[in-house]
Formats: sequence, structure tokens, C-alpha cells
Amino acid sequence: MQDIITVVKNLLESSLFRSVFWACVIFIATLVASRLAVRALRHVLRRDESPLPTVSIIANIVRAIIWIIGVSIILDSCFGINTSSVIAALGVGGIAVSLGFQDTLANLIGGLQVTLMGIVKPGDNIEVGSESGVVQDVTWRHTTIQDSMGQTVIVPNSIISTTALVHLLPANRVTVPFTIPRTSTGDDAAKRDAQLTGTDALSQRIIDCAREAASSVSPVVSGPTVYFAEIAELGIRGKVILQVKDAAQVSAAADAIVRALATMLG
Repeated sequence: MQDIITVVKNLLESSLFRSVFWACVIFIATLVASRLAVRALRHVLRRDESPLPTVSIIANIVRAIIWIIGVSIILDSCFGINTSSVIAALGVGGIAVSLGFQDTLANLIGGLQVTLMGIVKPGDNIEVGSESGVVQDVTWRHTTIQDSMGQTVIVPNSIISTTALVHLLPANRVTVPFTIPRTSTGDDAAKRDAQLTGTDALSQRIIDCAREAASSVSPVVSGPTVYFAEIAELGIRGKVILQVKDAAQVSAAADAIVRALATMLG
């Protein structure tokens, strides 16, 4: 028993044990610091006044910087390894490594460009080449978008930064054109309102009708708004615009609005 106690005591007093112990402490501190920093960063990026979008590439860069600092401290203070010489060696070999990872570096640089310049951010409805959809996230290698079928499409960042990018209208936007006939046979109340107060009352009736019809399919998150475009031979032409919560229900919402307006203005 005494021998075991002596061995344990010698182990605890050894420089190797102290080095491993402090390396573990610094490792845990680095892990906690990286998680707290990423959580705080995401909280800041979610604010409306933040100039940068909430994407994974920014969080990954911050996480990588913290881990590089933590590993450097472990190597230097715990094991006596000069990190400067290691960095110099990596710099010499970095040329050969970069030649083998040209696509990865191109994707990383492309991701930083589209993120820091605010070209693409989550929620944007974009079209790149033959692919289109709503941006879900931008990582250090690719951008993930969701198309109209609900499928996930992965587009390399290098393609986004070098290909013509089209920002489409929001995927959940519903636009329904309409025409108010000159000799309407619709609701008498609507005609009386239009005669008394012009198009304002009729516009409000169209808004209420469109909101009720769209809400039966998916909750309305913005609008409706009515715009009158022109006075044509057949009547006054306009369109009603709104946004629904579920982008997959845009066609169904438009169909419901058309049916409701046809009944009201018919």
C-alpha cells in the first residue's frame, strides 16, 4: 500500500503530470470560451442593426481563431514547443498544401466575400445558374438553399462568387392581378362605397377579402396592399400583394384570393 502511495505521489509531483493537467485545464477553458463566444456572436448577429448576417461561416472563423490561440498556449506553456517555429514550418509547407486545396480555398474566400459584403444572407430568395431557392445557411465551403419543392440544394461558394446572381422576389410573396369592371354587377355595398368615396373604400374591401382568403390557407405575415395600375377599356386594373407564412402555400393562397375576388367583383 505504501508503495502505491509513493508511486502516486511521485506521479503527481512529476513535471509531465503538471503539464498534462494544465493542458487539460486550458483545453476545457478554450472549449468553454469558444462556445460562449459563438453563442454571443450569434446573439449579436441576430439583431436588426447588425451589418452581418447570421451564417455559420462567421461563427466557424471565430471558433477556429479561439482554438488556434488555445492550442498555441498549450504547446508553448505546457510542453515547451515554440509555436513560432511551427507556424513558420506550416508557412513553408502551406504553398504545397494550398495547391492541393485550391477548390477549398476558393470556396472559403467566396463564402467570406458574399457574407462580409452582404451579397447573400439567410432568407434571401436567389437564383444561381439553373438553381433557385431560399438561402438557409452559408458555411465555409458551400451555401445551402431550399428550392420550391422543399429540396435542399448545395451550391459551392466559389460558384456564387463567380456566377451571375439574381435576387428574386420573396418566396412567400403572393401577387394577384385584378380588374374592376366598369359595369360591375357585384355587391351593391361595394358599388355604393366606390361611388361615395372613390376607390378607397373598394380598395379596403379588396384588402379584407384577400386577407380572409389567404388566411384560410396560411397565416398572412405582411400586407395585403392594393395598387391600382391603370384605367383600361374593360375597367380599372390593379393588383393585391401580400406575404404568407408558408412559402409552399403561395399557389394555394393565390387561388383562394382569385376565387374570393371573382365573387366580390364579378
